[in-house]
Amino acid sequence: MARISLFGAFCLTGDCGGLRNARALVFFCALTWSALAVAHPEDDLCDPSRDAMDPQLCAMLAQLNSADGALNQQSTFRVAALQSQGVFDTLGRFVMIGVGHILPGGLDHILFVLAIFLAARRAASLIWQISAFTLAHTITLALAATGLVNLPSSLVEPVIAFTIAFVAVENLLFKDVVKWRPVVVFIFGLIHGLGFASFFSALDLPPGLFWSALIGFNIGVEVGQLGVVVLAAVAVRLCFKKPAQDVRYQKWIFRPGSALIGLSGLWWGFSAALNL
Repeated sequence: MARISLFGAFCLTGDCGGLRNARALVFFCALTWSALAVAHPEDDLCDPSRDAMDPQLCAMLAQLNSADGALNQQSTFRVAALQSQGVFDTLGRFVMIGVGHILPGGLDHILFVLAIFLAARRAASLIWQISAFTLAHTITLALAATGLVNLPSSLVEPVIAFTIAFVAVENLLFKDVVKWRPVVVFIFGLIHGLGFASFFSALDLPPGLFWSALIGFNIGVEVGQLGVVVLAAVAVRLCFKKPAQDVRYQKWIFRPGSALIGLSGLWWGFSAALNL
């Protein structure tokens, strides 16, 4: 007896083969749409509350989906690892650039740090001054590098040179470090930070890694400055047991060194201001 259904009319005509092809086509389209729309075909087609597909096929689909999830997670971890590698590579490279900007490239900054070192009779005083200088130039380096502060180098460079001369002359005028010296060093550090930023902005910065490059460069500058202080301290200690109390240190190192640094700063300042 012929079945009475929506497709029964077609069977009565004897075209049941075409009907089976049509059903297969509809099923294939539904399966494709499910995969594209929700990317989890087993969720709908293998629902136990419905007319489920072959259980073995459902298990295969579930296994495939689990494998894709593991693969996607593995790919995500791999991308994150590559990004981290890029950040750390950039950080390390710009640390070395920052060190090189001080040693041996930054003679003006070296002389400023040496002028601070010569006048420091106690370690605590030196630490306070170096910390003030570090904090100050870190602030203006970040502000200038991000474009929030912008001053022409034709103005910044002469002022940096005059700050060197000022600190050196102050060493000669006062027997001990004055109480306001950390404040003076902090203000001058703000100016030196603009000089660091001018150099940093001229570098070929990697796209998307600005902050890692900036942090690395600043760390390198600090390492270079600390290297200057350590080398100076070791050299003085090898020659003088108690330099703060040694008359020879005052006569042959402190005063001539401060005078030479001061004259150099004045020469550079006027040369830069007059474009000589």
